[in-house]
Amino acid sequence: MTIEAKTTEIATSRIRLGMVGGGIGAFIGGVHRMAARLDNRFELVAGALSSSPDKAVASGHELGLSPDRVYSSYKDMAIREARLKNGIEAVAIVTPNNVHYEAAREFLKRGIHVICDKPLTSSLADAKKLKKAADESGALFILTHNYTGYPMVRQAREMIAAGELGDLRVVQVEYAQDWLTEALETTGAKGAVWRTDPKQSGVGGSTGDIGTHAFNLASFVTGLTLDSLAADLDSFVEGRRVDDNAHVMLRFAGGAKGMLWCSQVAPGNENSLKLRVFGTKGGLEWAQEDPNRLWFTPFGQEKRLITRGGAGAGAAAARVTRIPGGHPEGYLEAFATIYTEAAHAIEAKRNGKSVDKAVVYPTVDDGVNGVAFIEACVASSRKNAAWVKL
Repeated sequence: MTIEAKTTEIATSRIRLGMVGGGIGAFIGGVHRMAARLDNRFELVAGALSSSPDKAVASGHELGLSPDRVYSSYKDMAIREARLKNGIEAVAIVTPNNVHYEAAREFLKRGIHVICDKPLTSSLADAKKLKKAADESGALFILTHNYTGYPMVRQAREMIAAGELGDLRVVQVEYAQDWLTEALETTGAKGAVWRTDPKQSGVGGSTGDIGTHAFNLASFVTGLTLDSLAADLDSFVEGRRVDDNAHVMLRFAGGAKGMLWCSQVAPGNENSLKLRVFGTKGGLEWAQEDPNRLWFTPFGQEKRLITRGGAGAGAAAARVTRIPGGHPEGYLEAFATIYTEAAHAIEAKRNGKSVDKAVVYPTVDDGVNGVAFIEACVASSRKNAAWVKL
């Protein structure tokens, strides 16, 4: 089949996508739309892009949506789209955390697949109720922990699963930023305002916003299950109502130990997500700001560089690689990998087929674990960093 024929085949069967949130000026909404478009598997056809009717209409117009497919209420959107012959098949939810549960539930109960931004919800109680709703609906639930989409993250996961590191002993993961070093929320900056408001973000600040990414990455790559943690959380900026820095010790089932640091008050760090894993046979190191490289050191041997598209990269990395080695793939491509994995699963569901075992994406279960992690961190810190079971 020629490239042109293959492109046409995909284009005629693109998944009809709706979006909740992500209107004019919303960073993450734009990222989701670019990710959905990159591999030509989705077509945005409807949206409840803002709770403000005027902004919803303006956002829909800017995106070229048909006026009758633009809504000011996600509930109205779910009801009407479910009745339309060519209504949406999936919805992307890109709102503040406190909206995730109610919005996702409306679509799930109508059999519409959900692609939801992380963390899953703003409370563990809501996370558990949303899992129940997802399990009962029969619809798919995809959580956009986008860092799991990098080829070298898939490579690390494949190597650990194959036993190349031996029995795992130590996991170190960190995610450091500096954008909240000062009280940016007092300036009215929207992203800072809702992330530091526990009514919208939930009880976690940096733990919820980026700590969950670090925790998910460590879990995804290692396959380990967290048993308990001890967390020391701080709100260094005066008046801030949620944590902006956290040091967390981790104990995994099976005996491995770990440390997690997340901070949004670390000057000099932009999006410094790093992971190191050490076992009886060797170690791996990966950094999000240099995502096309993975360092592997077999015990007693020289350090080895594995590159995306280069020698040493395996099948798991290859299946989510788009361009030849030496041409960097980054954040948007990794995000698009989650959408394309979702497309594989949705299309299999559409055709009554089983999903290929190679298809991997974060699920509602990962979301519940993430919210459990946040609340355990807060509970531990309130007890002077006492050990808390998940």
